[in-house]
Amino acid sequence: MKHIFQKIRQSFKNEHKNFTEGSIKTAVFLLAIPMILELSLESVFAVVDTFFVGKLGQNAIAIVGLTEAAVIIIYSLGIGISVAATALVGRRTGEKNPDGAAHAGAQTMIIALMISVVLSVLGVIFGPNILSAMGGSPEVVQEGATFTRIMLGSSGVIIFLFLINGIFRGAGDAAMAMKSLWIASLLNIILDPIFIYFWGLEGAAIATLTGRSMGVAYQIYHLYRGAGLVKIRRPHFKWDHPLIKSILNIGWPAALQYVIAGGSWIFLTRLVADTGGTAATAGYQIAVRNFVFFILPAWGLSNAAATLVGQNLGAQKVDRAEKSVMITAKYNVIFMALVTTLFLLLAGPIVGIFTQEPEVLNYGTQALRIIGAGYIFFGIGMVLTQAFNGSGDTKTPTIINFIAFWLVQIPLAYVLAKTLDMGPLGVFIVVPISQAILSILAWLWFRKGTWKKVKV
Repeated sequence: MKHIFQKIRQSFKNEHKNFTEGSIKTAVFLLAIPMILELSLESVFAVVDTFFVGKLGQNAIAIVGLTEAAVIIIYSLGIGISVAATALVGRRTGEKNPDGAAHAGAQTMIIALMISVVLSVLGVIFGPNILSAMGGSPEVVQEGATFTRIMLGSSGVIIFLFLINGIFRGAGDAAMAMKSLWIASLLNIILDPIFIYFWGLEGAAIATLTGRSMGVAYQIYHLYRGAGLVKIRRPHFKWDHPLIKSILNIGWPAALQYVIAGGSWIFLTRLVADTGGTAATAGYQIAVRNFVFFILPAWGLSNAAATLVGQNLGAQKVDRAEKSVMITAKYNVIFMALVTTLFLLLAGPIVGIFTQEPEVLNYGTQALRIIGAGYIFFGIGMVLTQAFNGSGDTKTPTIINFIAFWLVQIPLAYVLAKTLDMGPLGVFIVVPISQAILSILAWLWFRKGTWKKVKV
């Protein structure tokens, strides 16, 4: 136990760690602990937010759910750029080139700034239209217009929060990424009930914006003033066309893979709204929030695979990179199996924490239990996808996502929900089926080994 606590303390230190040598299990542990804690608190906020918003009624729950389904596209772009940052910074770190790592990080920030301005303006202007297009009723659109404008208008904060954490992770400084997201999430949790009390649903959006902005400010301070490996200076922002091109070559497929997944989730959300109404949407969103609560720690573990692959390929240690993925996948499967058991046995009581409306409770319980049945496949697919991304091979998981989500999930969901008249139940069933297909395809592609030869 003493040894374990020493490793936990070590994982919390803000420092560059060389993961190209030593025990792979220790490397996974040192990376995964802060990454899991980082995303766990974010998922705690998601659940806490649902709890307080739920007190405002099913319209408020639906507004938050429909808006966040649209925000998935912004998340996708932020994660896509952060994947490029992690891959490039990780490679330069493995090559022992800290100045090159800082330069790569700065160039990704230039791209992020340009994207953020465009998305924020569009979000403020077209917020209510987007809410309506997502399937919101006229009452939902009227009540949620301001909330949606605030959330979509703060696109830049979301993108930079993901991006800069990607830079820290590539350098092996998972503790800094954890602390920045903890600041954002803790402020969210503290301010959420206070702001909701004074300003209602809009207060939840203001709390989220405030918390995330403070997290980004903390990140930027440590990029410029911190003592970590990546120290960004003004010369690093000088436009570097070849590097920008390389970032875009990695970043656009990475963003697209999340846009594909996010687009599918948006379609499913709209299908649930069309076939089950507001009650089904509210129940589904409660289930999704709990789903996110447990999937984010697994996502944190998967991020460890991306860093290990990037650094070890940079150090020309291909076998070590592959072994790192196998060990991380094993840990993720064990965790996901425990979560599956929890959801199968306790879905009703979990959803009951957030609502006691019978119809909403029924839909939420049904969704959580069915989606949870495929959690092991989620765990495998996440690790393999992040392994591809960490190597710089972002096109392979994009193709796999397209097949699993747009060629299987969307058409099958439509057939089950509408053609066979199964309604929301048909949508819920499709989620674990498509995830199983994704995991199988990712495994077959991973075994081919083409990701080992990618140059970035």
